[in-house]
Amino acid sequence: MKIKNKLLSFIILLFFSIPLNVFAYSNYIIPGGETIGIEVNSKGVLVVGFYKVNNSYIGRNAGFEVGDRIIKLNGSTVNSISSMLEIINKSTNNTVEFTILRESSEKNISLNLTEDSDGVLKTGLYVKDSINGVGTLTYIDPESKIFGALGHEITEKTTAEKFEIRGGIIFGADVVGITKSTNGSAGEKTARYDKTEVFGKITGNEISGIFGTYTNDLLSKEKLEVGESKDIQTGPATIRTVIKDDQVEEFNINIIKLDEANETKNILFEVTDEKLLKETGGIVQGMSGSPIIQNNKIIGAVTHVIVNDTTKGYGIFITTMLKEGES
Repeated sequence: MKIKNKLLSFIILLFFSIPLNVFAYSNYIIPGGETIGIEVNSKGVLVVGFYKVNNSYIGRNAGFEVGDRIIKLNGSTVNSISSMLEIINKSTNNTVEFTILRESSEKNISLNLTEDSDGVLKTGLYVKDSINGVGTLTYIDPESKIFGALGHEITEKTTAEKFEIRGGIIFGADVVGITKSTNGSAGEKTARYDKTEVFGKITGNEISGIFGTYTNDLLSKEKLEVGESKDIQTGPATIRTVIKDDQVEEFNINIIKLDEANETKNILFEVTDEKLLKETGGIVQGMSGSPIIQNNKIIGAVTHVIVNDTTKGYGIFITTMLKEGES
């Protein structure tokens, strides 16, 4: 009898130890619309290209490929170009052992550094350890202080692949100009950054956006109810974004179609606001993350412009971003 009781207790303990996929985001969140500067730092140092040293592509010839992530030099971990150079400068010979990640597998490559015509040691590798850009803050959860922005992942331009990050920040940015979108060519916001005004720390770069902890003051921020996919209707809605300085404005759109099956392109919409069309030509780069609002509920975020018709774009469901931010 005692054995049975112990067994029952063990089973109950196991039952309550099973992790439950329950999301704890708030029913009311703070809508964004502010333009933000974004800086993300890579996991390792990313190889983005090659250059010739004494008429030879020494990096490519050693076995490197674009997209490789350098994670160690001579057995020491590296996460930045400066740490990589520090190890190279301390090396007692010109042969350096690189450990790289390629498609999640580690690989070791020996590279003989070569002196150029000026006597400077060269790797023959173009590398990158961070990405800077501009986007739009989508929301802040007032309870958890989790924020979401962009509505899509950050990709590295050369490789067109997701940028694997080890952290980053969002910070102040003012819009100082806009290159208008025209059919066949997406425009963009031009922003002036202020990295001394840090708003939050980025912890995740995911398919539905960038996420992290908001560290700035939340006082005097309005809250809107979260709209589920079932609450969304075709017809009038608005987006919040900045087209000048730091002033968040609300602009009219029309939701044309809903697609619950798509991972990120859930809401097809067109810009109907005459002011926004005049100033931007529709959707421009830098609007990604602009919250979409309908019936006083935040329902999604702008993610893509349709290049062949820049008055139209796509949005992601806000609940998709909230779930990703909580996970």
